Amino acid sequence: MNVYDFDQTIYDGDSTFHFIGFCLKKKPSLIFPLSIGVGTFVLYLFHQRTKTQSKEKFFAMFQKIERIDDWVEAFWDGHIHRIKAWYLEQKQPDDLIISASPAFLLRPACRRLGIKHLEASRVDRRTGKYTGINCYGEEKVRRFRESYTGEIDAFYSDSVSDLPLARIAKAAFLVEGEKCFVWKTED
Repeated sequence: MNVYDFDQTIYDGDSTFHFIGFCLKKKPSLIFPLSIGVGTFVLYLFHQRTKTQSKEKFFAMFQKIERIDDWVEAFWDGHIHRIKAWYLEQKQPDDLIISASPAFLLRPACRRLGIKHLEASRVDRRTGKYTGINCYGEEKVRRFRESYTGEIDAFYSDSVSDLPLARIAKAAFLVEGEKCFVWKTED
């Protein structure tokens, strides 16, 4: 099984930020609940909030969106082209996407790409609240081991925060744009 991070790895950009921008264009009044998230992010930077708590405040804006599933589908109508060519050329039916982005946001993209396996942050799309913790760092390893047997043949990511997952893969690659480089994971 090959395992991939999503944002900046197989997707050109950060899908969550792009989705928030998409929402703001459709409904500019969402800037007000979003501004609370910005304040909480500052508290996160000063270690007064966890990453999960900070993201929940950003995602609270989803409470103001009726029919959010329709918005997510419309978002992917205009953004699925951002999936990188190198990934499309090598994708396999048993690929796993593992990401800190909300599962409800990535599920439609995975469906469109024919990807059946997804582990991502469990965020209630109506409230912005997490069930569990942000799927990041060591949490990605825990989720993989909880849900999948066997080994990771190859792991791809743009971020050193994914080093824990890279270390358990047979091969790991750092992604920069459309290029993949062997990731030396030894200390």
